[in-house]
Amino acid sequence: MSRPTKANIVIDMEDVDKDDEMGIDATEAKTSRKKRSVVWKEFEIITNSGDMKARCNHYKHNLAYKKGGATTHLKRHLKLCTPRKATLVGKDKGPKQSLLSFDVTEGDEMLSIFKYDKGKIREELVKMFVVHEYPFRMVEHEFFTKFCRSLNPKYEPIKRQTLKLDCMKMYISEKESLKLALAGINKISLTSDLWTSNQSIGYMCLTRHFMDSEWKLQKRILNFCPLEPPHTGLAIADSISECLIDWGIEDKISTITLDNASSNDLAVRVLKENFEAKEKLHFGGKIFHVRCCAHILNLMVQDGLTEIRDVIENIQESVKYLKLSPSRLYKFNEIVKSLKLFTSKCLILDVPTRWNSTYAMLECALENKSVFSRYKERDYNYKWLPSDEDWKRAAEVSKFLEVINDVTKVFSGRKYPSSNLFLRQIWKVRKMLNDMSTNNRDFVKRMTLKMKEKFDKYWGECNLVMAIGAVLDPRYKMKLILYSFPKIYPANDFQRHIDDVRESLEFLYKEYLSVDSQINSSMSSGTYDHNPSQAKKQKTDDFDEWVITNSDIIPGNKRDRHVFR
Repeated sequence: MSRPTKANIVIDMEDVDKDDEMGIDATEAKTSRKKRSVVWKEFEIITNSGDMKARCNHYKHNLAYKKGGATTHLKRHLKLCTPRKATLVGKDKGPKQSLLSFDVTEGDEMLSIFKYDKGKIREELVKMFVVHEYPFRMVEHEFFTKFCRSLNPKYEPIKRQTLKLDCMKMYISEKESLKLALAGINKISLTSDLWTSNQSIGYMCLTRHFMDSEWKLQKRILNFCPLEPPHTGLAIADSISECLIDWGIEDKISTITLDNASSNDLAVRVLKENFEAKEKLHFGGKIFHVRCCAHILNLMVQDGLTEIRDVIENIQESVKYLKLSPSRLYKFNEIVKSLKLFTSKCLILDVPTRWNSTYAMLECALENKSVFSRYKERDYNYKWLPSDEDWKRAAEVSKFLEVINDVTKVFSGRKYPSSNLFLRQIWKVRKMLNDMSTNNRDFVKRMTLKMKEKFDKYWGECNLVMAIGAVLDPRYKMKLILYSFPKIYPANDFQRHIDDVRESLEFLYKEYLSVDSQINSSMSSGTYDHNPSQAKKQKTDDFDEWVITNSDIIPGNKRDRHVFR
């Protein structure tokens, strides 16, 4: 006798209807004969919380059933079961040919048999809504459901409440997985920021940064939560502490980076005292508090721009006048076309809280410099036409802001370590301020002096993280410190800062040595995939020339020789 195949298992519903409505279960209490109703070839009996259920093998849906009960409702379900219908073809109702799909695993495509997985669909749906920030109600939209069913007729719509619950389940699951991953991390750096939404609700975001086992920089958001007013230093410190305890990493914090608000200074002091009391203050607290360099740069430039508002006033008012009216802007753009000024930049109005928007406004206005005078001939109400002197001043300010803009882009790098690049950029800013302070133009002097005050306020003392990052860069080591510090700090103080950097390096080395006295042999086999031929060619500056000139200099102190070379 031949073995049954899949085709034998698929049931003709006309044959099902001819079977006994009660099946064998009606007499099962008296006899133990095998069930004869054909529905049991497509159902199985399970026990759910003590209750007996009949589960459809196609739909994976549980139906009510009791021992010896009728099977009519089971036959009715089979007639309406969509997944079952999808397996039947033509009058013979034979099985469909299996669908193939390409599964991508770790970049490799694998051919596999397609199988509809309701759980997998809901998991991908959650990821889609979270990543793209779609509103939950979208899952109930009529055409969203139609679209999903056009992709797969088996798609089962869900409610937005269900989607919300699925999101929370995934969050809890991912959080537990990340906790396990962080268990093997010894030191973690934090960054935090606060802001107020347009609903006047204060929020705090806390992010952790760490190196994984493959020495790749990783970033994960620990918490994004509302912060009740007032946003005092104690409130900020308490909120951060609660989050660290929740994640179980309160003893692993090495540094925390915050902006320069006075409340943050108090928060850092409280956190530092707490860690010190538990003897969990890494590196003796020397690099615990890191001030946000991008925020310092922003404050510095904002102070400088307040001194020259009169210099760029006509350009600012001209752009505002044109942007307020679509007809004016259209007329301006028509002149641009007639002059064949091939530029992709349109007029930009600056925002008081963003200095780089002022740079963008000046850069665009300077490119369209010749258009403003021609527009004046067509609009007698236009009263803010910049003079030739205004354009000259704007060009000087724009050239200065371009340097700051380039430095900000380096500071704002997110996908690569950037602390080793900061010191050289800060030196460039200091050098530019020193050069501009001797300028004969009054507005340049006023702007420069104001910015130098802010520079000295925040960078008057050595930023150890910035300095150590530069030393650990194999291109610089101690060379950049020895060259830049005499130019950044006063003549009677720069040597003290150099000594601080050297002592901190020795301290860090000893602390890491005590934690891990043996170097992992697997690290020595790692490869460095940097290709110098593909690197972006950079302009040489004073530091490059100094390194070439002093390449043969070796410190007399034998202890420092390996650090300098």
